[in-house]
Formats: sequence, structure tokens, C-alpha cells
Amino acid sequence: MAEGIPHHDLVYGLDDVPPPPQAALAALQHLLAAIVGIATPTLIIGGVLGLGEHVPYLIAMAFFVSGVGTFIQCRRIGPVGSGLLSLQGTSFAFLGAVLAAGFAVKGRGGTPEDILAMIFGLCLVGCLVEVVLSQLLPYLSRIITPTVTGIVITVIGLSLLRVGFTDFAGGATAGENLGAPENLLMGTVVVVIILVMTFLGKPMLRISAIMVGLVVGTIIAAFMGMVSFAPVANAQLFAVPMPFKYGFDFDLGLFIPIAFLYLVTAIETSGDLTANSVISGQPVEGELYMSRIKGGVLGDGINSGIAAIFCTFPNTTFSQNNGVIQMTGVASRHVGLWIAGYLVLMGLFPVIGSAFLIIPKPVLGGATLVLFGTIAVAGIRILATEPIDQRRVYIMAVSFGLSLGVVMVPDATQHLPTFIKQVVAAPITLAGLSAIILSLVLPEHEVTDPEEEEALELASEADAI
Repeated sequence: MAEGIPHHDLVYGLDDVPPPPQAALAALQHLLAAIVGIATPTLIIGGVLGLGEHVPYLIAMAFFVSGVGTFIQCRRIGPVGSGLLSLQGTSFAFLGAVLAAGFAVKGRGGTPEDILAMIFGLCLVGCLVEVVLSQLLPYLSRIITPTVTGIVITVIGLSLLRVGFTDFAGGATAGENLGAPENLLMGTVVVVIILVMTFLGKPMLRISAIMVGLVVGTIIAAFMGMVSFAPVANAQLFAVPMPFKYGFDFDLGLFIPIAFLYLVTAIETSGDLTANSVISGQPVEGELYMSRIKGGVLGDGINSGIAAIFCTFPNTTFSQNNGVIQMTGVASRHVGLWIAGYLVLMGLFPVIGSAFLIIPKPVLGGATLVLFGTIAVAGIRILATEPIDQRRVYIMAVSFGLSLGVVMVPDATQHLPTFIKQVVAAPITLAGLSAIILSLVLPEHEVTDPEEEEALELASEADAI
């Protein structure tokens, strides 16, 4: 069984149990890296569909279910969960399909409650796709390869950089202030603080680098008048989780895009968990590795079912937290139990979570810019675990070209039918599908002569240059 890339600089390994102060601090940094990502899809969906008064409750349930899902993933209950330090959060991949379903119900004259009943009904049935697929993963070794997962992870990191850098410059809602000198200054200050704390050499400073960067950055931003305390002032004090609060509805026509996205999410989760294994110094192939991937994807499906029951949107493994592991050197899955506890408390007491939302966009962007970059690097490291022969060169070239092409030229897909556009306009989806199709179609060249193998390796290096 092949081993993952060794990480001798890990402060705490997968099964290590950090002392409570260190565990609580590391968990808080994971929380800071994920909190906005957990809340943002709900904010977008609620704003676009006009869900109004329901949005605070939906955000609270997003935190609550993320906590339950994170506990399941890290603790591993029977065959469910990866057993890695893997944080669950609301998936961005479903935004387009969820909004399309919501607009369809709204167009029929449906109320916000009708919209939510339909969305959560579709998502509850759709999670079964991921549950079934998780049981077939051991038989899909030609699809879930280091080449495919490496490409997907690299594209995840590179595509997220656009979001991180937008926040770095002031955020998507900054308008004319996007790129203002004070925004760029704050983002740069946070990056510098993180780098200094990380490379001072002391474990505790490294563990706290992200949190210190965000806290110090927010304090400086407050003196510059860039911090708004409105999220705390307007926060709901307490929220009680209520299963099927908005009822249940279903429509087969609206279900198909969501079902496909559960398939895509399974591929993304496989890539995220592979990156997590690499960063944590764990095997990236073999029985243990496949058991973790299978359990992680099954956990994703079950957690998304729990999300639908408790009125929030599908959950997935959060890739940005792999960057936190790499930067802090803390890979202990026991830290995930602390993260789960934080998230559940935030779900029950929304006012707690709202305090994190006062962090200005440039400050958050400085941290996420570094984190998302490390995700891309993790993907490159996975690609480097196998010889890059001519076949893999072309798989990577086409997959990167198509997926990053739709990021740089989004209007290129504007005339395609809606369903096809939802698939090919998403860079992560396009990267995964391209890599899978090419891996299945392009023949592998079997080499038995050592001299011929050496010649092919030299030719591959020349092609790469």
C-alpha cells in the first residue's frame, strides 16, 4: 500500500489528541476559515429568491447541520464518515440548480414556504444518489485516480482564488470601492501577519497564524472605520431546529439537475479527501484510503439528507480547511469534534455566529487568498505522485484549459441550453468530467522494457518543457 506524502513537520497527526487549549485554538481557526462559506450560499439564495424573514433561521440551521455533519465525518460512525479532519459546510455547487427550482416554484405563484418545501424535498431525494454512489466507489478505480483528483483539487483552489482575491480587494458588493488602497492594504497586512506567524518556527504561533491575522486585521480595520457591528445588533438570539419546518414537495423535472450535482459533489469530495490524506501524511491508495473515501462520500450524502430535513442546503466537504491543516500543521481528527461543537452552538445561538460576520472583506480575503492557494498546491502535489507521461500531459492540458477557460471567459457558454450551461459553466464540474472522460478514452501505454520506460520519461520531460 502506497503511503501519502510524509509530513514530518506536522504538529499533531491524525490520531494525536492535542491538549484542550491547542485543540480549541486550532478548531477556532478552521471555523474562521469556513464560517463565511457556510453562511454565504444561504444569504445568496435567500436574497435572490426573496425569502426575507426566513433567512436568519436558514443560516442558523446551516451552522447547526454543518456541526452535526462535521462530527459524523471526523468521528466516523460505523461505515459513515472519513475519519479525517474534514469539515462539512453548505455546498456552493448547488446554487444554480437550487435557484432554478426556486424560480420555477415562484413563477407558479408559490410562497417562500412553497419554494423552500420544493428545494428541500428535491435535495432530500437527491442525496440518495450520493449514498448509492459511495457504495460503488471501490469499482470505479479507473475514474477516481490521482490524475483526476489532482486536477479537480487544483481547479478548486485556482477557481476559489477569484473569490479570495475579490474579497481581498473589497468584496463583490464593494462597487466603486473595489480595489481601493485601504482594502488592498488590509489584505496585504493579513497575508504578512500569517506568513510571519507561520515561519517564526514555534508550533503555537503557527497554529494561531490565521486567527491572529484575522483578529489583528479586524482591529486595525476598526480603527479605519471599516467594521460594521450591524450583524450582531440584528442577530436572532436563539433558534430551535425543527425537522421539515416548511414541509416537503417534489418535481421530477426540477430534480434532474440536482441529482447530477450530487454525482459531481461525490467526485469533488473524493478529491478533497485525497488532498486531506496527502496533507495529513496518510495513504493515497489502497484499502484504508478507499475506505476513507467511501465513508466520506457516504457521510456527504447522509449529511445532505440531514441538511434537507433540518431546512438547509446540501452539505459537502470544505476544501479550504485542507489549507488550514497545511498551514497550522494540525491534522488531528479530534480537533474536528471541537469544530462540530462550535458550529452546533452557533446554530442554536445565531448571535454567536453573527459576531464572525463583522470581519471586513479585505481582512477575510487576505486569509482566504493564502488558504485557497495552498489548496491548488495540494492538487499539484497529488499530480506529482505519478509519472507525468504523454497521456497525463494531455488529460491535464485539456481539463485545465476548459475549466479555467470558462472562468476567464464566462460568456462563452451563454448561448447553450440551460441544463448544459449549468454543467459546463462550472469550472470544477467541467474539470472533473473532462478528466474522467479523457482518462477512460485515452489508451494507456504499457511499458515492459526498462530502456523504453526511461526513454518515455525523458520524452515526457521534454514535452513538459
